[in-house]
Amino acid sequence: MSKSYRVAILGATGAVGTELLELLESRNFPIANLKLLASERSVGKTLKFKGENIPIEPVTEQAFENVDIVLASAGGGTSKTWAGVAVAKGAVVIDNSSAFRMHPEVPLIVPEVNPQAAASHKGIIANPNCTTILMTLAVWPLHKIKPVKRIVAATYQSASGAGAKAMEEVKTQTRDILQGKQPVAEVLPYPLAFNLFPHNSPLTDLGYCEEELKMVNETRKIFGSQEIRITATCVRVPVLRAHSEAINLEFETPFNPDEARAILSQAPGVKLVEDWQTNHFPMPIEASGQDEVLVGRIRQDISHHCGLELWLCGDQIRKGAALNAVQIAELLIEKNLLQSTTA
Repeated sequence: MSKSYRVAILGATGAVGTELLELLESRNFPIANLKLLASERSVGKTLKFKGENIPIEPVTEQAFENVDIVLASAGGGTSKTWAGVAVAKGAVVIDNSSAFRMHPEVPLIVPEVNPQAAASHKGIIANPNCTTILMTLAVWPLHKIKPVKRIVAATYQSASGAGAKAMEEVKTQTRDILQGKQPVAEVLPYPLAFNLFPHNSPLTDLGYCEEELKMVNETRKIFGSQEIRITATCVRVPVLRAHSEAINLEFETPFNPDEARAILSQAPGVKLVEDWQTNHFPMPIEASGQDEVLVGRIRQDISHHCGLELWLCGDQIRKGAALNAVQIAELLIEKNLLQSTTA
């Protein structure tokens, strides 16, 4: 007799929600029953899962009854309102918002990096920020060999990080500019087509935006090390899907680039993409729709004998959000950290 689980997707109609649905199907997740929850304006619509039309239900206390796993991707406010309700009714919530990431009693998990943290959950597990997930996948395998002292990250973040409406806005702006019209920005603060600007999350008193500080604080929590010095500059770029990151690493002792290349070529969730003859390295257009984070252009930092440079691209809707959440759910099943419905 196999075990199967009652799953609810909170925020089912969003970009991450629909990706969650596709991944649950393609990975043949053991589902006994599936609930799709979204805002009132989506109630009455349906989404297809394994050939069946599943109705969208409103978010209510009753909706979380008889649910084992809640995959939440509906924003921090929604998660703060409903996560506790779901846990009280017996579910484990895997939350994609920033609501619980830095809570001391909530594990923050990238399954390839710190799966052991799942055992300490008290009903809620946080999914890290997309840029953090992509970076930790590439840095952790190296950090295990030689501890990283300092990380300097520069991100090139696509429109999809701001949702499906931002992607459509960039398409519209591009058409308008090519037709000689003035581009209009409604979803993002400035036109992104043929443009770029520092990440639009709120600025803090430190002069860093929230997105940058997420990378700093979340990476330290995931790695279990507050000593790592981390700084980041996050930039929104006119790419539709998949984020890119330039990462500079400083170690205690020199890290041979060929050794780093060999380690990353075997690292889980990572795909080494390097063709030095043709200058072909990771690109967001090739990372889009892929499960793996593409890593390449690994080279010695000529400014520091203990420095290493690398470049990565990853689909932040997929591994940066939905896939990581589904992998956490699979981890909970593997480690027997869930109640189940026997099918």
